[in-house]
Formats: sequence, C-alpha cells, structure tokens
Amino acid sequence: MQKLKNAFNLPLGMQLKKTILSILTIGCGLAQAQVLPSFGDSRSGSTGMQFLKIAPDARSLSMGGAYVAISDDAASMFWNPAGITQSDTAKLQVQIGNTQYFGDIQANFAGVIFKSSEHNYWGFQVFNMNYGTMKETTEFDPLGTGRTFAVSNYHLGLTFAKVLTNNFSFGVNTRYANEGFPGVQIHNVLFDLGLRYNVGVKNAKFGIAFNNFGFNVRPDGEAQLLKFSGPTDITTFSTVTVPGMFRIGAAFDPLISRMHNVTVAAQLNHPTDNNETYSFGGEYNFKKLLYGRLGYEFGTDENYRAPSAGFGLRLRRNFGGLNIDYGILAQNRLGNINRVTIGILIK
Repeated sequence: MQKLKNAFNLPLGMQLKKTILSILTIGCGLAQAQVLPSFGDSRSGSTGMQFLKIAPDARSLSMGGAYVAISDDAASMFWNPAGITQSDTAKLQVQIGNTQYFGDIQANFAGVIFKSSEHNYWGFQVFNMNYGTMKETTEFDPLGTGRTFAVSNYHLGLTFAKVLTNNFSFGVNTRYANEGFPGVQIHNVLFDLGLRYNVGVKNAKFGIAFNNFGFNVRPDGEAQLLKFSGPTDITTFSTVTVPGMFRIGAAFDPLISRMHNVTVAAQLNHPTDNNETYSFGGEYNFKKLLYGRLGYEFGTDENYRAPSAGFGLRLRRNFGGLNIDYGILAQNRLGNINRVTIGILIK
C-alpha cells in the first residue's frame, strides 16, 4: 500500500518542483536581461511609456507602495498578478479607481477578477490617462497657434493566476500598451510575472514581481519639426524602451486579534530607468471594518512633505461586500495626489 502511495505522490511532487523551477528560471532570466545589468545607475529619462509606472489603487498609495507581498484584490494585476488568488474568497470582484493629479490630469482604472475553478483565477484590466485638451504652442507662436491637441496613454491586459500549493501561487499578465501623440503612436506588448508565498506564521508572506517586460519598439506616424527654413516632416524615430520593474517585498501581522489587527510591510523596488527605492507601510484595522494606513518610499527623485496616508471601509453584505479606499500623497513640487478606489465583491 505504501509503495502504491509513493507511486502516485512522486510524479505530483516532481511536477510541482518542475513548475516552480520553470517559473523561477524565467523570472531570473528576465531579471538578468533587463534588471541586474543596470544596478547602481540613475538612468533617468532612458525609457518611454512612463504611465506604466502609475499604480491604480488607493490602498497601495497610502502604504507607500509596499504592496507586492500583500496585494489581494484587482489591483494585484498591476502589483503582483499572483495576488488575485487571495481575492477575499470572492467568486467575482470588480474594482474601479480614479487618481487626481495637478493640472486636471486624471488616471482611471477598471479591473475584474474571477475564480474559474478551485485553483485557477482570471482577470482583465483597463487603465488610461486623461490629460484633457491642450493648446498647441511652437517656438514661433509661444502663446498658441489657435489649434488644440490631445495625448493618449492606455493599456489593457489579461491575467492568469494559479494556486500551486496552500502556500505558493503564481500569476502572469499579458498587456497591450499604447502611447499617442499628435500624428505619432507607440504600440507595445508587455508581460508581467508574479510569485507569492505564505509562510503561515503571523500571516507572514513575501512576494516577487517582474513588471513591464516588453520589446523595444519604434513609433509609427509622422511628426513635424519647425525650422527657420520651414517645416520638416519626420517619419523615422528611435526605438522606445518600456520601464521594467523588479519588486520584492515581505509583510506580517505583529498584532492579531478579533478587535484589532496590524500589518507591516517592506519592499525593494528596482526600476530599469532609475535608482532603487525602498518602501515601508503599515495598516491598522478595527474589526475588519475600518482601516487606517501610513507609508513612505525612500530614495525617490521627488521629496515628499509627509508620509502617504489613507483610510478604508469594508462593508459585508449578503451578496459579498463593498470596499471603499482613499489615499493621499503630498509632494513638494508636483502637488498632492488623491486616489479613490471602490471594489464590489460577489460570492
């Protein structure tokens, strides 16, 4: 009987080990190709499509971005696609978010995740930037030419995540991204990989994510350059690189009780086009109903006037639940960032 049991257990164990090894091999290969060679340099301004760095949710903003290990909702498709396997035991979750920036600039997000089987999860996301209509100015008409133009940034993607064991899960994203200027368009296909492991002690967990791995692409279209000799049309452009990101983080709950719960998280962020930064965040919840959050990201180009902060509300209903989150980040030069996220959970 024991021999028969071992005969069934061995292939499953070998299959699981091969799956984990394959995922880690792919991740390390991506890191070696696009992350590790660039350690230690600033590299600011060396990539395009900067809107791909913008997170969609208020909870992560208020925790200083220390979110890759604790992400458990539709925003996980940005932070760590493996996190959608922790989606509050909901069968279906819908999340929308809005971010208000200076100059009437807005970022909008919508995401849907659902559980297709006991161990498989799927998600779909849409993100866009709204800059409004801007007046056209040139070197010869600095006050405006009388014409207007608009800039478009958006991406949409499909996510798949799987629970391999009670403690380990992985997820992958495939996204299409577009950046548009008057007469010029940039198209790209991106990939993300995320891993999550639950330690099981004090809700300890860690996460690893490789984000925005795409191809170097050449813009399409035609741009006009004004010279003293007259306008010149440009149809050949240099290739544009996407801002890849490697994140690794950990979190645990030093206080766990029926009334109170505290979560602390730390994270290392390594972009391919800037210096490394370090994020720290904390979250307190009362009866899993009211949430208060603080966080800070060290090493950024922009100095913050104060730590990021926010609050959340979790309302449980017969159909599932309603989550409302708000986050704010006070910046010295670019003003305050205000973000609101609303999530609906359906059992």
